[in-house]
Amino acid sequence: MGFLGFGLIGLLVVIAVMVIGIYNNLVGLRQNVRQGTADIDAQLRQRHDLIPNLVESVKGYAGHESSTLEAVVEARNVAAKGSPDSSSEQGLKIALDNLLALGEAYPDLKASANFQELQRELADIEDKLAAARRALNAAVAQFNTARENFPAVLFAGMLGFQQADFNQLDDSERGTVDQVPNVGF
Repeated sequence: MGFLGFGLIGLLVVIAVMVIGIYNNLVGLRQNVRQGTADIDAQLRQRHDLIPNLVESVKGYAGHESSTLEAVVEARNVAAKGSPDSSSEQGLKIALDNLLALGEAYPDLKASANFQELQRELADIEDKLAAARRALNAAVAQFNTARENFPAVLFAGMLGFQQADFNQLDDSERGTVDQVPNVGF
């Protein structure tokens, strides 16, 4: 075994170490993406768990608004069964907005400490959900960039690393976000 044999073995060892390093880096980044998805799921679960309390709070002041209350409960149940990216979450958001609008129509409800606290909790959960979505998109961008960088791009597909998807607005949300808000004084 001569110089050429040792050179070939050395080259194979360097390539093997490089592939192992790429693999370990991509595994860590993929875990960050999975954690981001789990964080979104946790925030959605918290929102779903808060809704029955909000509905019960409103019932005491606006019980005759049963169609609104039933719409919120139905939207929550549909969203709880669906995927976090489905339009069922947008339906739930619309139903919640209608429920919260009742606070404007019923001054006693708006003044209720319980209702105010539930509104604050819901706003906090929505903020955390937005932050979790941003964190997921950052993790996805980092993973996809690492996957597509040279020399990882040569091995990523063979090692089973597929491109991750960003958290995006669905079609029903896109129409709402694209509209200019109507502000009146």
